[in-house]
Amino acid sequence: MSSTVEQFDAVIVGARIAGSATAITLAERGLRVLAIDSARFPSDTLSTHLLWPTTMAEIQTLGALPAVEAIGAPRMPMAEAILDDIGWRTTYSPVAGIDYAMCLRRTHLDHVLLQTARDAGADIREQCTATELIRVDGRVAGLSYTDDDDTTHEIHAPIVIGADGRKSFVARQVGAQTPTLLAPSGRACYYAYWSDDRDDLRHIASQWRVDRLLGTAFPCDGGDLLCLLQPPVDMIPQFRGRKAYDAYLEGVAALPGLAARLSGCELTSRVRAGVGIESYFRRSSGPGWALPGDAGHFKDPVTAQGIRDGLRYGRLLGEAISPVLGARTGVDAAELDRATAGWAAQRDRDCIDVFQWTNFLASGLPPSPLEYELYRRAQRQPDYAAVLSDIYNRVQPPAAMMSPSTMASAVVKAVRRPGVPTREVVSDLRFQQQRLVSGWREKRRFLRAEPDGGRLLGDDLPAEQIPVTV
Repeated sequence: MSSTVEQFDAVIVGARIAGSATAITLAERGLRVLAIDSARFPSDTLSTHLLWPTTMAEIQTLGALPAVEAIGAPRMPMAEAILDDIGWRTTYSPVAGIDYAMCLRRTHLDHVLLQTARDAGADIREQCTATELIRVDGRVAGLSYTDDDDTTHEIHAPIVIGADGRKSFVARQVGAQTPTLLAPSGRACYYAYWSDDRDDLRHIASQWRVDRLLGTAFPCDGGDLLCLLQPPVDMIPQFRGRKAYDAYLEGVAALPGLAARLSGCELTSRVRAGVGIESYFRRSSGPGWALPGDAGHFKDPVTAQGIRDGLRYGRLLGEAISPVLGARTGVDAAELDRATAGWAAQRDRDCIDVFQWTNFLASGLPPSPLEYELYRRAQRQPDYAAVLSDIYNRVQPPAAMMSPSTMASAVVKAVRRPGVPTREVVSDLRFQQQRLVSGWREKRRFLRAEPDGGRLLGDDLPAEQIPVTV
C-alpha cells in the first residue's frame, strides 16, 4: 500500500541524540521537519551514556535541561581517576554555567529529547523504517519509508539527514559507509547496572586502571550505578556466551578500587557487550544529504564523547542549513551543499585531536612509566588534575596534558624512580614521540583531504621539523 506524497523542509532518519538535536534546531526556526525512527519510544540502545558538563550545556541550549534533570540522576561535580593506587580527584570547569556531569539511561534521555523536538514543532513518527532514497538529477530529494502497518510513504525534501547510527541506512545509500579514517579499538566494552546505596559517593564519576584493564563507576538515574568494564580485545573469549557474567565479575574484582566502590551494591541487570569497536570518520555531506552523530563520526566509548558530539553537531547542522532552507526565494541547492560541506569540515577539524587521543586510550596497552608520572603529577598538583578533567570535558585539547615542561619533568622523575629501568623510560619516550609524529601526519593528511580543508600549520615544514610535544 502507498500513501500520498508529503513535502517537508527536511527529513531526518533517526530520532535519538543527533536526530532530535537537529530536529529541535530546525523546528524552532519555523521549518517543517519530519523525523522517523524504527524504534517505539521510550526505547533503550547500546550506550555508556555519561554526560560531561559540556554535554549538559548542549542539552541546556536545546531547551531540554529541566526535563533531563527531572529524570532524577544525581549531579556529579567531581571526577576521579586511579592508576593502580595513584589517584587524583577534581572538579570541572563550568561550561555555560554548568559544572557537573550526569549519567542517564538512554531510555529516558532519548525520550526527553524526542519530546522536546515534538514540542518545538517537529513531526516525529515512530516505528517507521526508511526503505529508499529519492534522487532527482543526481541529488537526494527525499525518501520512502514504511510504517508499522506496512504502508509505504513518500517524502520530498531538499535534504535528507542520516542520524541513524553506525549502521546508517543513509550512509549506505549515498555510498559513504566506507570510512575516510578508521581506527579499530584495542578494547571491548561490557557494562551492567548495580543498585547503589552509597549516597556519600554518588557525586563522583570514577575510573580505575590496573595493567591493561579499565573500569568505571557512574551513578545514574533510578538510584543505580553504571559499571563499565573495558578489557583488551585479547580477553574477549573469556566473556563469550554464558561466561560473560563470571568474566565481568572477575574483571571488577581485578580492579580493587572498583570492587571497593561496588561493595554492598547488587548487580541488577544483565551484562551488555560491545565488541568489534571501530572509531571512524565518514564523508558526511553531499548533494542533498548529511550525516550527524554516529552515522558520520564515532569514537570509542573510553572517553564518553559520543552523546556530546551527537548533540552539538546535530544542533550545528541545523543552524548551518536553516537559513538556506528558510529562504523566501526558495532553496538554493548549491548554497545548501556549501552549508553542509562547511559543517562537516568544521566537525572534522574540531574532533580529530580527541579522536586520536581516544584511540590511544582505547589501545589496551599497559600503563607506561611516563603515564605513571603524569598521574603522580595530577595527584600532587590540583591544577594539573583539573587540566585532565577539562580534556574529557572538551574545555582543553589533549595536548594540554603534555606540554614540553610537563614531559621533561616526567622523564626526569621516571628515570630517578627506584625500580624503573632507564631503558624503559627511553623506550616510552621514543614511543610517545613516534605516536605524536604519526598522529600529526595523519591529521595533516585527513584535514587536507577535506573539500575546504585549506592550508594547515606546518605544511611547508620538512619531516625532521614536524612539531613534537615531547
